[in-house]
Amino acid sequence: MNRVAIFCGSKHGNKPDYGLETKELITALVKRDIEIVYGGGDVGLMGIVAETTLGLGGTITGVIPDKLYEMEVAHTGITKLYRVKDMHERKALMADLSDGFIALPGGVGTLEEMTEVMTWAQIGYHSKPCAFLNTLGYYDHFINFFDHMEKEGFLYKSLHDQAIVEESVTTLVKRLVSKS
Repeated sequence: MNRVAIFCGSKHGNKPDYGLETKELITALVKRDIEIVYGGGDVGLMGIVAETTLGLGGTITGVIPDKLYEMEVAHTGITKLYRVKDMHERKALMADLSDGFIALPGGVGTLEEMTEVMTWAQIGYHSKPCAFLNTLGYYDHFINFFDHMEKEGFLYKSLHDQAIVEESVTTLVKRLVSKS
């Protein structure tokens, strides 16, 4: 695994552990010489992703739509920053640049990005691992909804089983790397 895409919030969340776990994850990835691809922002957990990567001497590539760039939320000090037309281009480029995906806590944008790459895996566009860092059980309700979709016959068990869900950064990184 050479590069991993990180989907995460443009806010910090209400608990310090979200930022602490973000730093721990980025540290683990950079120590393995895994480059980071992310949404290109300098706010919230995205800002922590960027600053931690840079502080450790890692390589980080951002992909930001013009609209967000113009709102002055872009991190202009990262290794490489791509400006794209819209969110569709952002997700496509992030997927092309990455060997796997990790969702940190975030809002509907984070969920949308992650579920889209999981959908692409389901229909065979890629076979890259998809992981959720379940800090403080943040994704418990979402994963329970996966169980519900599977029980009701709308989700293949194979897709549910494909998702890596871990509260431990160390275990998540080991599982992600082993599936690449």
